[in-house]
Amino acid sequence: MEEGYLGELPEKRLNIFRPKKIKEALPVLVFIHGGSWRSGSKEQYSLIARRWARRNIVTVIIDYPLSPEYKIHSMGKASAKALNWVEENIADFGGDPEKIVVSGHSAGGHLASLISIRDEYFDSLGVKNPIAATVLIDAAGFDMYHYFKEKNNAPGTSHLKTFTDSPEVWKDTSPIYFLHDNMPPMLIMMGGKTEESIIEGTHRFIKEYKKFEPEPSFKVQKSKRHIPMMLQMVYTPGRGFRWVTKFVKSVGE
Repeated sequence: MEEGYLGELPEKRLNIFRPKKIKEALPVLVFIHGGSWRSGSKEQYSLIARRWARRNIVTVIIDYPLSPEYKIHSMGKASAKALNWVEENIADFGGDPEKIVVSGHSAGGHLASLISIRDEYFDSLGVKNPIAATVLIDAAGFDMYHYFKEKNNAPGTSHLKTFTDSPEVWKDTSPIYFLHDNMPPMLIMMGGKTEESIIEGTHRFIKEYKKFEPEPSFKVQKSKRHIPMMLQMVYTPGRGFRWVTKFVKSVGE
């Protein structure tokens, strides 16, 4: 793993959204934003977070250090660190630390799947993995090793600034190679008109995932492109929003 995996990370904050009245501990949704691992911020998702909070889900939007200054393992560790903070503190905000669901869109979906499947990021912090379930929304990066081998990018270009020039790191950060029997349950959503690399990567991932979960919760929205897969969460009556809400509330039942 590249240098910095166990090193210091920049201080990051998170935003918490909760209902005004909480009668009992509520399920928690921790969302990791997309942006090709090099852009995006938690502030962009406040409207969506408020909508989930109105559905009695304590919602946490996190930030993580971005490329090119930081590499992929540091992003994974930062995400794990945020999840650990949530587990230790969310009860103070009305959330149930036993019902933490991690979610992400695009690059955030990659990070959510990576820390859900690989405990190493939590191990590096000396804590247990608190993730009870996972929601992946048009996730990228399920198999970056295959992606880079196919692309044959020149060293230092594009996503290689995030994933380094090392094939070992590519494989280390590709969730498809680390599937196992004790993974948290997953809701996997994909747009039928999203980016070709996401369609290919998701279908490859689902094929391997079925070896552990023969009937995966996999939903394809045939008419949706990449960005609209997340934009639909703004509209509370929408199918995607309802799927995520129902899944989060089913955790632990």
